[in-house]
Amino acid sequence: MMTPSPTSLILSTNNLVLHTLFAASLTLLFSFSKIPTFFLHGLHTYIHPDDINPGSNSGGLRAAIRRPGPIGSEQVKARKKSKERSDFDECKAQIFRLKLNEGHLHSRIYFKEFYSVFNYTLIALLSLLLHRFLRVDKDSGVVRNGTIIPILLGLVGVCRLLFLMFRVGFDGSVSKRLEKQLSFVLGVLGFLLGLIIVFEVFPTWVLDFRFCSLEGFGNVCLAAFMGFVVGILFIPALRNGRAFWLGTDQIRCNLSIISCGWFSRMLLYANFILVFFTSLLWFKPLAEFLVYSNMSSELVTDKKGEVVSFVAHLGLSKPNFENLRIWCLLITGLLQILALRPNLQMFLNEGVFCWYQRLHGSKVPDLDYSRAKVFLHNHYLCLVVLQFFAPAAMVLLLLGLSPFFNNFLTDSQWACNKSSCSVFVKEVTSFMAWWIIFVWGVLGSATLALYRRGIFYVS
Repeated sequence: MMTPSPTSLILSTNNLVLHTLFAASLTLLFSFSKIPTFFLHGLHTYIHPDDINPGSNSGGLRAAIRRPGPIGSEQVKARKKSKERSDFDECKAQIFRLKLNEGHLHSRIYFKEFYSVFNYTLIALLSLLLHRFLRVDKDSGVVRNGTIIPILLGLVGVCRLLFLMFRVGFDGSVSKRLEKQLSFVLGVLGFLLGLIIVFEVFPTWVLDFRFCSLEGFGNVCLAAFMGFVVGILFIPALRNGRAFWLGTDQIRCNLSIISCGWFSRMLLYANFILVFFTSLLWFKPLAEFLVYSNMSSELVTDKKGEVVSFVAHLGLSKPNFENLRIWCLLITGLLQILALRPNLQMFLNEGVFCWYQRLHGSKVPDLDYSRAKVFLHNHYLCLVVLQFFAPAAMVLLLLGLSPFFNNFLTDSQWACNKSSCSVFVKEVTSFMAWWIIFVWGVLGSATLALYRRGIFYVS
């Protein structure tokens, strides 16, 4: 065994100290910068008051949708009474819009959890990114060269996100009983499908994954992870599909207060298309079509020597195709984070749409349900932020951890050679990230199909 040189030991110790100071300084900086609050600042939330007197001072609040007429009018003009007397007070048929600020966010449930996990994920990602630019001595071990710090930060970040997704998804005060039952059933089905995939019972020409290095227990653990991901992503995917349905104005309501602007709509469309495209990259027919073959072309001739057909194999080389997969996963994760604000705004606008439906549903509308809907959407704002943020954050963390696991396994004297461990771990981590994107895309597409068929509807 070779003894590390003094220069390499000093370099490795410097990396360890640098990682420690970097993580500590980021923690201190983020505790004062309040980046999660700034990330949600400016979103429009709504208030449906119990009783509003139009003649009183409303403190700068203005009704987002109200009866047409001058803003400064003291009273609503009297209408001619019909034969049937109506007890409905039009002054209550108003909804008020205001921008979210720090004070509003602090009063929301699960805000502390979102604040903490957002900062922690950002610290872990920046630590993983820093390590890629450092000169690392692999012979000194993962502790001395500082690799252990980004590995631990990334692993703890993934575990925290999984736990929070499970906690908020099965919260009794938030999710309906039917939704939790369907989540459990889909989780079991996802586990069974995972067993079929990892034990290669599935046809080999469908998916471009191989888990030959996994033993029986490892296969079961990976299948359990797959089923768990399906279960915890069911409810967030339903909300994401509903947000896309409203944000792209698929219901053709033509209400400017409900639909989003052109840029946000482009983000929603681009996110949906990229999720779909990235999911298909691991299916073998598309992979074989895009990968360059050794035989670039082949001329098929008959007995007379005449050319009958020309078969060409065009595409990327295998390493370039693997890089394309990783880049697509990375861009998909980043794009999902960029689309978080439009999705969250659509979640808040859903309460307005419900209020609008109830208001015009009858001559004497009952607005108690819409009032409760608007309140609950405001109250569970940060919970939905967690459900939209966690899948993309897990994808980014798993992609960042992939090269670190290679070094960790090869330095740990495991019962596998260097090349097999490197390929195996990269395959598993990329599969985990792909599985999250794939499940998110399938559940979201199924939700949109049910809305399109009229089985689901926004109310």
